[in-house]
Amino acid sequence: MTLLGLFGKLSFKGGVHPPHNKRHTESLAIEVLAAPSKVVIPLSQHLGAPARILAKRGDEVRIGQLLAEAGGFISAPVHASVSGTVSAVADFPHPLGKHVIAVEIENNGKDETVAYSGLGKKWRETAGDEIVRMISAAGIVGMGGASFPTHVKLSPPSNKPIDVLILNGAECEPCLTADHRLMLEKTDEILWGMLILKKVLGAQRAFVGIEDNKPDAIAKVGEALAPGGDFEAVSVARLRTKYPQGGEKQLINAITKRQVPSGGLPMDVGCVVHNVGTAYAVWDAVVNGVPLYQRVVTVTGPTVDKPANLLVRIGTPMRFVLEHCGTDLVHTKKVIMGGPMMGLAQVLLDAPVVKATSGLVTSVETFPGIKAHACIGCGNCVKACPIHLVPSTLAKMVDKGMYEDADSFNVLDCIECGACAYVCPSKINLVHFMKLGKFHVTAARKAAEKKGS
Repeated sequence: MTLLGLFGKLSFKGGVHPPHNKRHTESLAIEVLAAPSKVVIPLSQHLGAPARILAKRGDEVRIGQLLAEAGGFISAPVHASVSGTVSAVADFPHPLGKHVIAVEIENNGKDETVAYSGLGKKWRETAGDEIVRMISAAGIVGMGGASFPTHVKLSPPSNKPIDVLILNGAECEPCLTADHRLMLEKTDEILWGMLILKKVLGAQRAFVGIEDNKPDAIAKVGEALAPGGDFEAVSVARLRTKYPQGGEKQLINAITKRQVPSGGLPMDVGCVVHNVGTAYAVWDAVVNGVPLYQRVVTVTGPTVDKPANLLVRIGTPMRFVLEHCGTDLVHTKKVIMGGPMMGLAQVLLDAPVVKATSGLVTSVETFPGIKAHACIGCGNCVKACPIHLVPSTLAKMVDKGMYEDADSFNVLDCIECGACAYVCPSKINLVHFMKLGKFHVTAARKAAEKKGS
C-alpha cells in the first residue's frame, strides 16, 4: 500500500473553502432507522430512462423484490424496501420538485425478504460481464448524488481501456458525513467492492481518495491496506480539503495529473471514478445478492435536535426521517436534500428518500431578496472555477441570449458546483446562468441533429 500525498496534499487548481460543518455527525455511528408504515418508491431514481413498472396494486411483495425493470441501457431497476402490499401505483411527489410514477407499499412490519443469491468468494472466478449483469440487476447507481447507473460506467468501449480506478471518499460537501462513517464502519466491505470493480474494469491501479479533514478514515483504510493483506494493490490518496475535491475531473487531476478533455469523460483518459457508497453496494450485491433498497443518510442542521447518520429504506418520507431526529419543523425554513453547495431545496417533505439522497440538511434562513449587483470584474469566479471556465463572461452571454457564444466558451463543461457564486461579491446567481445556458445550448444541438437527420 502506498499513501499518496504523505508529505504534500493532492489537489486541483481552483475551488473554494466553505465551512465544513461536519462536527455534529462525523463521530456518530450509523444507526438503523426503523421502516415507516408506508414507503413510496419512485421509478425515476437515476439518470436515464425511468424504470418500467412490473408491480400492480394489490401485489404482496417482500424486501428486495423487483418492482420495476430497467427502461433501457441507461436506466436501473427498483426494488421493494419493505414487505407488505402494493397500495398504489400513481403519481407521487419527487425530490426533484415534480410528481412522478411511484409504487406505494403498505408495510406489514414483518421484514420478509426474497431469497438472495450472491457469489460469495466465487466472484474472483466469475466473468466480468456476469458481475456487471448482477450489478445492473441490483439497481445500483452512483451513491454520491449523481445517480448514474453503475453498470454503464463499468462498460467502457473497447477502444478506451481503463487503467486507473478511483474510489471517491472525499465527501467535500459541507455537513455530510455518510461516506465518512461508511469508510470507518464498513472498511473491508468497501475495499472488497473496489476489488470487484477493479476486476471488471481490468484496471492496473486503484486509489481511495480521502480529504485530510478525515484523518481517522485515512488511518482506518490505510491499516486495511497493509502489506501482505488482501488489498495491498490499492493506495490511499490524501487530498487537500477543498470544494469540489470530490468532483470526478478534480479527483482524476489531483491523483493522476491527467486532464479530462472538454466535452469528454473520465474514460477518455483511462480512468473511472466510483463513490465509496457505490463500492459498498456493489460488494453487497455481488457477494450477498442484495439489491440496493437502503442507504446511509446524514441528517443535520440548526433545527435538528438529534443529528444522525441513518441507514434509511428507499421510499421513506423525508418528514419521517426528520421527525425521528427531533427536527423542529415549525422553525425550519428550508430542507436541502444533499449538501448546501449542490443540494436541492425541497418543496414537499412528503417526497421520499431516494438512491441519491446523501443527506437532509435544515436551515433557519431562506435568504429572501438577495439583490445582485453589476459584475465588478474581480475575477474571483475565474480563480474558483475548478473547470477553468470564465463564469462572469458566460453569465453575460446567457443573459443576452448569446447561446452560440456560450457554447464556444464551453458552458456545457460546467459541473454546477456553485464555487463561482459562493465567491461572487456582487451576489450574481452564476449557477442559474450556467444551467440556463446549458439548457439552451443542449436544446439547440438536439434541434440541429433532428434537422440534419
